[in-house]
Amino acid sequence: MVSAVRLDADAVRARVNTVPDPELPMISLADLGVIRAVQPTDDGALEVVITPTYLGCPAMPAIEAGIRAVLTESGHPDARVRQVLAPAWTTDWITDEGRRKLSEHGIVPPGPAGAPLPVRIGLGAPCPHCGSVATRPQSHFGATRCQAVLVCTSCQETFAHLKAM
Repeated sequence: MVSAVRLDADAVRARVNTVPDPELPMISLADLGVIRAVQPTDDGALEVVITPTYLGCPAMPAIEAGIRAVLTESGHPDARVRQVLAPAWTTDWITDEGRRKLSEHGIVPPGPAGAPLPVRIGLGAPCPHCGSVATRPQSHFGATRCQAVLVCTSCQETFAHLKAM
């Protein structure tokens, strides 16, 4: 439904920033770092610039549909959604709030993407269930390609770990 009132760019940006990620609905696209800009263009239309978490992300059609719905509801059915691939998305773009929300939902947020890999001495990412670092990989891929599945050797629970990219 198109709104009779056309909201300004700041109001639209605030609404677009709340669109949830379809694969990780506890976190918004803004907190995930996917929303790069919401801005007017030279022809007066609004444009939302997004960067996919990785090339070929199967969630992109759902992400664009969620953004387009907000744009239409905000009185901007003529707005555009543009994907940019450079610079490439990195897990460093996840906000502190996004990392907190991931942790609260049992997904261990990644460390810095550019950090050197630690020397493995049998300690892994901390378990979100019991806090133990006695964890190990169970599967390189979880519910999505950007996740791995780890298992805690202390409490025996499995949990998702968002990979650093």
